[in-house]
Amino acid sequence: MEYDYREAMKLDNQLCFPIYAASRVITSLYTPYLKPLGLTYTQYILFLVLWEKDGLTVGEICKRLMLDSGTLSPILKKLRQQGYIEKQQNVSDERSFIITLTDRGRELQMQAKDIPLQVGSCVNLTPEKALLLRDTLNELLKNQTADAKGE
Repeated sequence: MEYDYREAMKLDNQLCFPIYAASRVITSLYTPYLKPLGLTYTQYILFLVLWEKDGLTVGEICKRLMLDSGTLSPILKKLRQQGYIEKQQNVSDERSFIITLTDRGRELQMQAKDIPLQVGSCVNLTPEKALLLRDTLNELLKNQTADAKGE
C-alpha cells in the first residue's frame, strides 16, 4: 500500500488531535469545581501531588507533573503568597528547595475532596472505559518518557 500524504495530513487521522482536544475538554470540566476554591487546574494537580506526599523538592514535583521548573516556579510563588505552601532550602542540597503544605494547604484538601467524584460523573464513559483510557494514556506517557531518557 502506497503512502498517501493527503490522507495522513487529515486532522481526523491524527492521534495527537483527539488527545489534545480531550485534554482541553476534561480540564475545562474542572473549572466549575475549582473556581470557588480560587484554583487553576495546574494548581489543583500540584496540590494532588503534595496531598499524596508532602515535603517534596521542586524537582520531584516537576518530574511528577511533567512540568519544567520555569512553569512551576510562578505557581509555587503564588501559592506561597496565598499561604498554602512553604518553600525552604534543602539542607542536604543547597541548590534545591523543599515544598511543604501549610495548615491552610492541608485544609484545602477537605474542601476539594469531592472534585474527583464530581468530575468523574461529568465524563460520559463507563467506569471500565475510563479506567482503560487512563491506563492506556499512562502507558503512552511512560513509553514516551522512557524513549526520551534513551531506555
